[in-house]
Amino acid sequence: MTTSKNVPDAAAGDIGSPASPLHNHDFRMLFAAAVVSKIGTHIGYIALPLVAIETLDASPGQVGLLGMLSTVAFLVIGLPAGAWVDRMRHRRIMIVSDLVRTVLLGSVPVAGWLGAITMEQLYLVVLLTGCATVFFDVAAQSCLPDLVGREQLIQANSQLNSWDAALTVGGRGGGGFLVQALTPPAAVLTNAVGFLASALFLLRIRKPEQKPSREARKSLAAEVGEGVRFVLRHPLLRPIALAGALTNLFVFTITTVIPVVFRSELGLPVWSIGLFISVGGIGAFLGSFTARRVGDRLGAGRALWILGLASSPFALAVGLVQRDVWLWVAAALCWLLVTIRIGVNNVLLVSFRQQVTPDELLGRMNATMRFLLTGALAVGAGLAAVVGEYASPRAALWAGAAGLAVAWLPLFFSPLRTMRRLPTA
Repeated sequence: MTTSKNVPDAAAGDIGSPASPLHNHDFRMLFAAAVVSKIGTHIGYIALPLVAIETLDASPGQVGLLGMLSTVAFLVIGLPAGAWVDRMRHRRIMIVSDLVRTVLLGSVPVAGWLGAITMEQLYLVVLLTGCATVFFDVAAQSCLPDLVGREQLIQANSQLNSWDAALTVGGRGGGGFLVQALTPPAAVLTNAVGFLASALFLLRIRKPEQKPSREARKSLAAEVGEGVRFVLRHPLLRPIALAGALTNLFVFTITTVIPVVFRSELGLPVWSIGLFISVGGIGAFLGSFTARRVGDRLGAGRALWILGLASSPFALAVGLVQRDVWLWVAAALCWLLVTIRIGVNNVLLVSFRQQVTPDELLGRMNATMRFLLTGALAVGAGLAAVVGEYASPRAALWAGAAGLAVAWLPLFFSPLRTMRRLPTA
């Protein structure tokens, strides 16, 4: 059983082995499963709302409810899901989650072809798919240390996160073309096929997985509380959670209000909104892809605040976006630099989280983090709405930019400030 220290030694551990985790057959299968499932997810992100709009003539309120139901599971069952994941084999949870999502999403094109599709079915499919995604995501982050070894966490997370960012940019654009080439229900079928392919790749992982011990098992509520307390009391996990929540909050404030600023205030074309947000996806990809090199050069912990400090002026400059093409380009470049920092942080912080958490608490730690980070998205959207309504959309943009400029401070005022390497677990 792996244990962790309360305050890790800043000089202990290693950032990662030079050998790529992709030389590991089992990681290749996990990586392939992540890629095919993400491709399907991004296609579904476009296709499912279009099924509601084009097939069922859904109202804006119905489409909004559909979007809300896709993420509400992280807030409703996110914390107990972590305790359940710690009680079960992680890969088995992932495979079952993939198969459940395959059946749920496969029901949409079948109902469409039979002329029996309803909004109630779409609501149920999106809600239950979101529940399965909660279990899959928590289990996926929890199984990685055992699969690749803790010494290769930064490299493995870099490869997974960089492809995730790339697919966020390209997948949704490709999904739009696919929906146009096919019917929306047929495009949803590709989402289902992606989850089925993911399950098949996971079944090819060879390494046996130990069944969690049933000794000293507590009630579900007690185990959930133990996970929350572990995160909030840990000298590294607490600032990581706070910095991540602040980053999510202010990023979502910006991305929520950007369409309003671009269209209502600046009169920019719709394509400029997609282009600006895509620049952020490119930045996240570049940051994830280079995270290991940055960690090697600056130190895994030190890089977090050094990049935060260096990117602060660029975060503030995002609020200066104007209709003038050169000012727009300058703001977009600033957004690119800020999201590069966020991409680096995503890899390094997830690696720190996995490294310092005992195996028996990985599921609850990851679930607690997902709960806090997903909740921050809702707060960010609310901040954009309130400030935008009672002050102005530009004021909401400035609020997001100013917050993003200082979101790294919890990392600076923590033991991470001087750490060059991942701690020894």
